[in-house]
Amino acid sequence: MRTILLFLAPALLAAGELKTDIEFVKRGDVVLKLDAYIPDGPGPFPAVIWVHGGGFVTGDKQPAPKSLLDPLVQAGFAWFSVNYRLSPAYTFPAHTDDVESAVQYIKTHAKEFKIDPQRLVLTGASAGGHLVSFVGARHRKGNSVAAVIPFFGEHDLVDRVHTKGPCMIDGKVVPDPGPMCLSPGLAKFLGITATSPNADEVVRKASPATYVRKNMPPYLLIHGSKDFNVPIEQSERMLEIMKKAGAQCELIRVEGGGHGFGAWDKDPAMAGYRQQMLDWLKRVLR
Repeated sequence: MRTILLFLAPALLAAGELKTDIEFVKRGDVVLKLDAYIPDGPGPFPAVIWVHGGGFVTGDKQPAPKSLLDPLVQAGFAWFSVNYRLSPAYTFPAHTDDVESAVQYIKTHAKEFKIDPQRLVLTGASAGGHLVSFVGARHRKGNSVAAVIPFFGEHDLVDRVHTKGPCMIDGKVVPDPGPMCLSPGLAKFLGITATSPNADEVVRKASPATYVRKNMPPYLLIHGSKDFNVPIEQSERMLEIMKKAGAQCELIRVEGGGHGFGAWDKDPAMAGYRQQMLDWLKRVLR
């Protein structure tokens, strides 16, 4: 583990400590690590756990997304960025098990990190959005979190793979996807093909929507209206299912936004999601 005293940009008005490469679990020969930013001061601080994207097959805890995390630092949050095992070498539920282990480790070491385990928020984007949505809905005993913020993630995989008509896969229209609209990344994550005999059961088990219930954590879904990789209908579907179950859920629709933070952060008309997110967190964590 490396410890770096981090003096942030003047706009952040804060100094803190960045600890990198902290081992949180070992799976056979695979050692999984996280990075932690702890604000200066006695705490305990609210904290977010960031889970990276990458289609379940690529990605890393570094670099953590500054455009998302800097406003949280300004608001007094600690943050963690975690790694998980990747496909195709590992399939579901390896990825979600690893996120669960990260949550457990962070909660167990809450005093060391000067965080409030009762104000712990899961957030992630794309594949990471799916993973935090799943863990938020179906977590181990003692691993509940205060809130979940998935960015442009997949939530109802059953609906996603059984779409009627043409299928959008990785930004391309497939006129006839066959028995399932299954992207290469999703197929590797689930360890199935469209014709696997157990495909429907695996899809159902890996779907966050399967585990929606009234007493789950509040969700803030954030999705671009022009996302051609993961259509916004996935977040709209999760909103509908959670509302029907009596769970707390809101959706921020980023008009014109695609899949990823790049254009969102360059266009002031899209960047408003950050303040909306902070306002929402203030309400649900008070």
